[in-house]
Amino acid sequence: MIERHRAHASVRGMAPGILGLALVLALSGCTLDPLYHRPELPVAAGYPSGPGYTSAVKPEINANGDGPHAADLGWRDFFRDPRLARLVELALANNRDLRIAIQNVEVTRAQYGIARAALYPTFAANGALARGRGSLTLFEPGKNLNTSYESYLSVSWELDFFGKVRSLKRAALEEYLASASARQSAEILLVAEVANQYLTVIAADESLKVTHASLEIARESYRLTKLQFDTGTGSELDLREAEGSLEQARAQLAAEERARAQAENALVLLVGAPLPPDLPEGFTLDREDLLRDIPAGLPSDLLSRRPDIVEAEHQLLATNASIGAARAAFFPSISLTGALGTVSPVLHDLFQPGTRAWGVQPAASLPLFTGGLNTANLESAKAQRDVAVSQYEKAIQTAFREVADGLTARATYEDEVDSLNRLVAAQERRLTLAQLRYKTGVDSYLVLLTAQNDLNTAQLSRVSADLDRLTNLVTLYQDLGGGWIEHQGDSPRPSDTPP
Repeated sequence: MIERHRAHASVRGMAPGILGLALVLALSGCTLDPLYHRPELPVAAGYPSGPGYTSAVKPEINANGDGPHAADLGWRDFFRDPRLARLVELALANNRDLRIAIQNVEVTRAQYGIARAALYPTFAANGALARGRGSLTLFEPGKNLNTSYESYLSVSWELDFFGKVRSLKRAALEEYLASASARQSAEILLVAEVANQYLTVIAADESLKVTHASLEIARESYRLTKLQFDTGTGSELDLREAEGSLEQARAQLAAEERARAQAENALVLLVGAPLPPDLPEGFTLDREDLLRDIPAGLPSDLLSRRPDIVEAEHQLLATNASIGAARAAFFPSISLTGALGTVSPVLHDLFQPGTRAWGVQPAASLPLFTGGLNTANLESAKAQRDVAVSQYEKAIQTAFREVADGLTARATYEDEVDSLNRLVAAQERRLTLAQLRYKTGVDSYLVLLTAQNDLNTAQLSRVSADLDRLTNLVTLYQDLGGGWIEHQGDSPRPSDTPP
């Protein structure tokens, strides 16, 4: 209840002064957050160099690393296959993991709004009916009955003198920004995953072509060997070896078909919808312009280009603000409650002249003994800050290692694929010679069978190396922060903005 204004006439003149002083102090109050210093880079100033990192420089990138940074290269410019670009577009619209990441941003945005709301006064409209009796009314029913009706507007405000509320608000803000960076990471990861899975599908198609060709060779070899056996010019041993080679090729074909179907199922899951029948024609795995090459830049670029590192720093800043809130808990908590309204013993007189009433109630609470709770909270906040520092440094080290791995892979896969191309050419010539020598009776069927198997192995190894080379380039694009914008030259979207 609030009391009649006549009962508070002595403090009426003090109210505006109290409110004004409280407002000034609350708005100009300090915080107890520690001064933040970004940790030093726990990695070398440059990426590794040496035999494992040296390769021929492509026309789009010179030895000095000039050219667009990965984060400035839109995914439509990096993925030159029109079919792949369409699949990425569909995934950004339909993928459920990305939707969850976007919804998590909305959750932390609302939590930040909750923390921010604590900075402002709370207003409420109230109405009450108070009815009671004095002690004598227990023996005299109906006597000394007191009734009052009240209607008033109340305001309550915690005056943030020591910055506790503002520290909690800042921690919530950093958590929100961290979730936005996590959402950006999720989108970049999705772009890379769709690309890598698409490459896996077309690699499976290439493997199927190799296996089909091997199966045809095995069928023809079995036919000729059986003809020789039926005419008495060939042995049963040669026939059984040819039959085994044929069955091995059939088993390999079944395995390749299964792998291809499962790869497409994984792609459908990433896209988040059935693949439309009107997709553009795609490139083959050996197209030189399937992907665009990119320069690596410097390790310091990763601080602003890698959203997982940005997320880790926001988490660090959140724990830094939590220390300020834990420190503020040692100081008094000061609040101000006020009410303005009317009071009347009769309901129909509630808004009549002379019923106005108001009240002001400042309050302060100083923790004297909490059983070590505040000290433990402060120690916990500091320990969490130390953990966040280590996590931030680990994120940088992990990013540095991933980029370095991608660079050495890019440098060596080119040589590996070139060598495998020459190996396949040599094995094809070897098979041709083995077939001629077997038909003329110079060599046994075992020599021909070995040549067939070696060619099949070399062709599948080339497909696998091609796939590894391309998926490594996609992963390097992701590791350098690429995949956030659609076209080169686009203005980067804020981290919390959906595609």
